[in-house]
Amino acid sequence: MSLMGKPILYSYWRSSCSWRVRIALNLKEIPYDIKPISLIKGGGEQHSNIFRDVNPMEHVPALQIDGHTLIESLNIMHYLEETRPQRPLMPQDVHKRAKVREICEVIASGIQPLQNLTVLIYVGEEKKKEWAQHWIQRGLRAVEKLLTASAGKYCVGDEISLADCCLIPQVFSARRFHVDLRPFPIALRIDRELENHPAFCAAHPSNQPDCPPEVTK
Repeated sequence: MSLMGKPILYSYWRSSCSWRVRIALNLKEIPYDIKPISLIKGGGEQHSNIFRDVNPMEHVPALQIDGHTLIESLNIMHYLEETRPQRPLMPQDVHKRAKVREICEVIASGIQPLQNLTVLIYVGEEKKKEWAQHWIQRGLRAVEKLLTASAGKYCVGDEISLADCCLIPQVFSARRFHVDLRPFPIALRIDRELENHPAFCAAHPSNQPDCPPEVTK
């Protein structure tokens, strides 16, 4: 990609990590192209030699931007924040910034990896739903506790932040695994608040070029 070319996001329609980055790109109004990477076709295109050169971890997302290739969703979002500070997704207040990072880390390190496709395949078909429900519920209990102290209209105060970019895809994943979300009223309220926001709608799995036609929102 040329230095001035449009960024290219390697993404899978239902990947919550890819979804986070799509939301951030949309909120910052950064035009980008999507290169779909199927996590299931032929055993997973992320395991191909070509994609391994893009991301040695064989995961999505990866973002080609400014002549560089970046991997790991939180790293990508912080890069966008640092290089394109207009339309900020981190608060100015140092304590609030720490709270945003807390929520992001709990979701990105403490929930999502444990219900990731690679882990669920290893756990096996018979146990994967129970496994995913357990770790999602455990993690969302921690998130809800953090939100009781930090939330305003959104996860941290009244401005959309990177924490919201992480929360919304995780709530979707919880529903996908039939997790009872009633114990998490603050997370549900924020999810409802953002479900019709244009940047979040455009990033939704059902609006991705690689979303199967039979899938509806």
